[in-house]
Amino acid sequence: MPLPIKSAQHAAFDEISLGEIMLRLDPGEGRVRTAREFKVWEGGGEYNVARGLRKCFGLRTAVCTAFVDNEVGRLLEDFVMQGGVSTDFVRWREDDGIGRTVRNGLNFTERGFGLRGAVGVPDRGNTAASQLKPGDFDWEHLFGKLGVRWFHTGGIFAALSESTAALTVEAVKAAKKHGTIVSYDLNYRPSLWKSIGGLKKAQEVNREIARHVDVMIGNEEDFTASLGFEVEGADHSLSTIETEAFKRMITRAVKEFPNFKVAATTLRRVITATKNDWSAICWHDGSFFESRKYPEMEILDRVGGGDSFASGLAFGFLQFNDPQKAVEYGAAHGALASTTPGDTSMATRKEVEKLIAGGGARVVR
Repeated sequence: MPLPIKSAQHAAFDEISLGEIMLRLDPGEGRVRTAREFKVWEGGGEYNVARGLRKCFGLRTAVCTAFVDNEVGRLLEDFVMQGGVSTDFVRWREDDGIGRTVRNGLNFTERGFGLRGAVGVPDRGNTAASQLKPGDFDWEHLFGKLGVRWFHTGGIFAALSESTAALTVEAVKAAKKHGTIVSYDLNYRPSLWKSIGGLKKAQEVNREIARHVDVMIGNEEDFTASLGFEVEGADHSLSTIETEAFKRMITRAVKEFPNFKVAATTLRRVITATKNDWSAICWHDGSFFESRKYPEMEILDRVGGGDSFASGLAFGFLQFNDPQKAVEYGAAHGALASTTPGDTSMATRKEVEKLIAGGGARVVR
C-alpha cells in the first residue's frame, strides 16, 4: 500500500526539518588537537536531510531551528541559504555579547583514516537551538495552512534538552494531525543523553515520539538503545548488523508500534575508517526491500552518510512512492555523500541514478 503522501500541488513545502545546525570545523587530513587551520562547513543531522533533498533532488525544503543574531549566526544563515533551504522559520535570539546565556553551536570533526576512526567533538552547550521549546513555531500555520508533505526530525535534536524533547513531541503530533508524513532518525548519541537521564531517559523520550512516526530510521544501536529492542544474532565485533537480525528486530518493533509504515537502516561493515561494505534495507507494508550492495566502498568523509541515506529514502517515496526505489536512492545517495568532505551531500540526482544503474567511476567528459 503506498504511503498517504500529499500531492505537491497542495503543499508549499515538500519537506521541513526540525533540528540544530552547527558550524563544523574540519582539520582536513590532520587532527583537531594539532590543527592550525580549519575548513568551515555547516551541518546537523536533521538539516542535512533537508539540504540533500533540495540540492541533490530539487525539492522545496525548509528548516525550523534557532540562531543567535551575531556574525556567527549570520554565517550559519548564509550556509543554509547557499544550500537552497528556506530560512523563513529560523528563530533569532538576541546576542548577550559573550555567549553566557545563548550561543551558536560548533562541531570539531576529524574524518579519520585507515585504522584511525572519525572523531567528533561537539561544543554545543546553551545553544539557541537547544533552548527551543513548545510554542516557538506555529505548526498550525506550517502544516495546516501552508502544507508540508514530509516532516523530518531526529533523536539528536530531541536529546539536546528537556524543552527540545517536548517540542519534538509537539511537532510530530501536529504533523500527524494534518496528514504530513513524519520521519524520525533515532541517531542515538550516548554523550547527548549522559547528563539528562542517560539510557532510561532516551528510551522514555524516543518511545513517546515513536508513537507518532510513520518512517523510522535507525541502525542496530539506535533501535536497541533508543527503543529498547535487543537484536539477536548481530555481529557486534564487525560494527555491522546482519540482514536477518534487522528483520527480526523490525518485525518485533512494528508489532509494538503499528503506526510504523516504513522502517529502514543502512547496513555497514566497517573494515577501516576509509573502507566499508555498504548497503541498505527497508521494511514497508509487511515486506523487506534491499538495495544493491557496495562492497569495500572507499570513504573520504563518513559523517553525514546516514543523513544522505535518509534524504534519498524520503525522495524515493516523495517522487515514486515505491519502497524499492526509495531504498536504492537512499543507499546510492549515502554512498556518494561519503566520497566528499563535509556533512552535506555534494551529489547530483544524475550521479545518484547512474550509481543505482550500476555505473562506475570512469572519467566523465
